[in-house]
Amino acid sequence: MALTLNEIVPWGRSYEEYQQMFALTDIELGQRILGCADGPAAFNAGLTQRGGQVISVDPLYAFTELQIRDRIAATYDTILLQLQHSQADYVWEAIASVADLGRVRMAAMTQFLADYEAGKQAGRYRPGSLPALPFENDYFDLALVSHFLWLYSDHLSCEFHQQSLRELLRVAREVRLFPLLTLDCQLSPHLSAVTAQLLRDGFTVSRQRVDYEFQRGGNEMLVVRAA
Repeated sequence: MALTLNEIVPWGRSYEEYQQMFALTDIELGQRILGCADGPAAFNAGLTQRGGQVISVDPLYAFTELQIRDRIAATYDTILLQLQHSQADYVWEAIASVADLGRVRMAAMTQFLADYEAGKQAGRYRPGSLPALPFENDYFDLALVSHFLWLYSDHLSCEFHQQSLRELLRVAREVRLFPLLTLDCQLSPHLSAVTAQLLRDGFTVSRQRVDYEFQRGGNEMLVVRAA
């Protein structure tokens, strides 16, 4: 069954946050990048403006710019209200308050919306979802997955995570996933089993500290590469 728009809660992160979350240097930013489950993030727009090569994939991209804009408007206040009640789960340093977070997220989503229609025509925003991606083998140098795998471990099974990692490693030589925590700030219960399977399959796997922490304790990414 296709995902409907009223099941989607758009919440986009900035280009600078992607740089920090995934420890992206000029070397990685010069590679061919897949952003998987990017939603209304500004990373694609920001990297494209800087001359980079990136394609983003998300079920959200089945909808028009106006539909996404309306959905952001419909859910924005609800998200901030929820965050108001769970402030202890976050580190309020780089982002100082819930109101500040709202401004940061809306600025990122506004940048995404301004780029969306042109990016869609150019093939930079493509509808799709894990665990099946519409790309050839080794199409990308690097795949990034922000706030999807691990985060929703209560809803997505260990098998789903394993299938998704296999698919990501089919289309990209390296995969980086951030964060490693669930929504309740606990290490994903799937992480150990998925890591063990990846090692058995011959991949190299490492947990790496990054210079970004907003969800409390969420300051590590998983890096998986072909041996």
